[in-house]
Amino acid sequence: MRRSAGAAALLVLTALAVCPPAAGRAQETTTLRVWHAYGQGSAEETALRQAADAYVEAHPDQRVELLANAFGAYLSKLESAIPTGNGPDLFIDAHERVTHYVERRLITPVEAPSSGRFDASQLEALSVEGRLYGVPLSLKCAALYVNTSLLPEAPSSLDALARRPHAEGVFPLVFEAENAYYVAALLHAHGGRLLDDEGGYAFVGPAAHATVAEVQRWVESGATPEEATGELAKRLFASGHALSVISGPWLAPDLPDSLPYRVLPLPPATEGGEATRPYLTIEAAYVAAQAQHPAEAAALADFLAHGPGALIRAKAGRQVVADAAAFDDPELASDAFLSTFRRAAAAALPMPTHPHMRLAFEPAGQALRKVLRTGMPIDDALEEGARRFRDLTRPLPGPRDPTLALVLVGVVLLGFVFAMLRRLKDPATRAALVRSMPAYRWVAHAFLAVGLLVILPLFVGALTSFFSGHGTDLHYAGLANYAEILSARGGELLGHGSFWLVLLVTVLWTVLNLALHVGIGVLLALLLNRPTLRLKGMYRVLLILPWAVPSYVTALSWKGMFHRQFGAVNALLTALGAEPVSFFAHFSTAFTANLVTNVWLGFPFMMVVTLGALSSIPKDLYEAAAVDGATKKQQFWRITAPLLVPALAPAVAMGAVWTFNMFNVVFLVSGGEPDGSTEILVSDAYRWAFTRSNQYGYAAAYAVLIFLILVLFSKAAARGLARVEEKKA
Repeated sequence: MRRSAGAAALLVLTALAVCPPAAGRAQETTTLRVWHAYGQGSAEETALRQAADAYVEAHPDQRVELLANAFGAYLSKLESAIPTGNGPDLFIDAHERVTHYVERRLITPVEAPSSGRFDASQLEALSVEGRLYGVPLSLKCAALYVNTSLLPEAPSSLDALARRPHAEGVFPLVFEAENAYYVAALLHAHGGRLLDDEGGYAFVGPAAHATVAEVQRWVESGATPEEATGELAKRLFASGHALSVISGPWLAPDLPDSLPYRVLPLPPATEGGEATRPYLTIEAAYVAAQAQHPAEAAALADFLAHGPGALIRAKAGRQVVADAAAFDDPELASDAFLSTFRRAAAAALPMPTHPHMRLAFEPAGQALRKVLRTGMPIDDALEEGARRFRDLTRPLPGPRDPTLALVLVGVVLLGFVFAMLRRLKDPATRAALVRSMPAYRWVAHAFLAVGLLVILPLFVGALTSFFSGHGTDLHYAGLANYAEILSARGGELLGHGSFWLVLLVTVLWTVLNLALHVGIGVLLALLLNRPTLRLKGMYRVLLILPWAVPSYVTALSWKGMFHRQFGAVNALLTALGAEPVSFFAHFSTAFTANLVTNVWLGFPFMMVVTLGALSSIPKDLYEAAAVDGATKKQQFWRITAPLLVPALAPAVAMGAVWTFNMFNVVFLVSGGEPDGSTEILVSDAYRWAFTRSNQYGYAAAYAVLIFLILVLFSKAAARGLARVEEKKA
């Protein structure tokens, strides 16, 4: 007995030594997934990482994984990942999307802070129906950067600054005059708004007219550059060619250390006028609805917003943190840059959280461009912008009963199964299938890969076209999307933005590009194929470079060369005594800019194909033709051209498909300007999917129609090529 008891005790002690009690075990590590849209390597991302490390140091049982997302795809990724449980526990985004997130059930409420560290307006902006959904992290708004070496004293008003005498090539007031976000600050000073309380378009009326007239006067007087972009504004100020620039805290990291400048809150628009109030963006942390660790995520959000987390983000990331107590720190209190932006944020107007807010910027920007580039009367441009907004916010097709569609799909599937069974009844078919089984095993992996990567996405896209809604909030709508597209949404069939008008532009775009690609490519190939030409290798390398350079790099380069004031093309025109052209103010010139860019990208491909075809033509044919007295022209039309057609036909068909869907050039060069008239089908579908309230079903219907058009074209091209081969035979 004693031996048994001793052995049992020994076993217990051994087990305890090897496997200690649960209380003594190391706790499992909780991993918190945090998503953000900060640029890789930016000061904001670095500060967030440092703050996360500090949180982990204080909570050793937790780990934080940070994932940076592209800003343009951030919303769609959140919408697709969170409902399936594959999204973050916590994510950081601007406050104006809070209503959208609540409607899509992507975020959960958080507890209101007990201390008065945050301004009441910040908490109100992050609340929906009295419940707080985000923890304020930082504040962003526009302010006035001033070059102190050129403008030592603070301006009394923006209008006085614009009228200030300046040297040639130096602009007194630089800002994106065609961007409604910046113009909204002036609009608020005149008593107007972009969006009313009910989500209606408000960029019309006397206040809007006065605002646009003021901006137009500054541009026409030369105080503000034409067609100014954020990149242009940054370069002008950084190079000392601007007395001041209106921008946000995101500009400072890109300015050289040698540039003497200071930041001021925006002065009044006019002497003695109302305060200029820019839009305020409150960056907040949200707990995802499907978070795996919601309590820990809320604790992390609280840490990032308060105390040490806020100090790290302010000092390392140069962020204007929302925590008012953080500015009690002596270092932050003495930081002129952060303190100025904090004062500017206190006077700014929080951007409305209505879902229509983001939709208002596109028509408002179009109205500004119409006035500033084409000289369109202000009231006409503003009213046109209101019509564009009404079109963007029109009611979507309502839900339809899917019973009939399901019956039709069932009938088709049953018919397919019945047809396959009838074929399998044939003994010859069954025998052939058995003999083919080894071959099927060899191609099974390829079939699965193509099915998953090509066929399944096409099927899902086609299926999505029968649904309507915003983002993931979709409902079955039958053929309503196709009906709206083909009927131009009840407007004129060739009216602005209609499918048929965009199709005509796309066809014109494709035909002209192909003609120039083939013409230039064949001509250059014939020149390079001449036996007497020297330095052929060098010429071939130089001429193929446009094709070798990535298309988006080429597109952005050409866009810069077509700029109204600073582009190389207009500089050349001015040197020749001509007036500079606003290329993106009219359809003809904007379309030409797109065309020139794409021809530059496309002719090398046709040149290479033609060179290969020319090398395969026997020289004996030319020698025999010369003996018979044929001229060079006759040799080309009777020998060269007929033998080039079989080689060029597939290249032309492929080039047609590429050009028909050449998204990069249209999107990056003209951006659809003016007023969307240079959009092609694929870029217009992109707009409906990602910039016009995420109407994925409508955009999917566009994509299906594009696919059908290209299928018909491919069939016609194949038949044409077959006829050419028959005639040749």
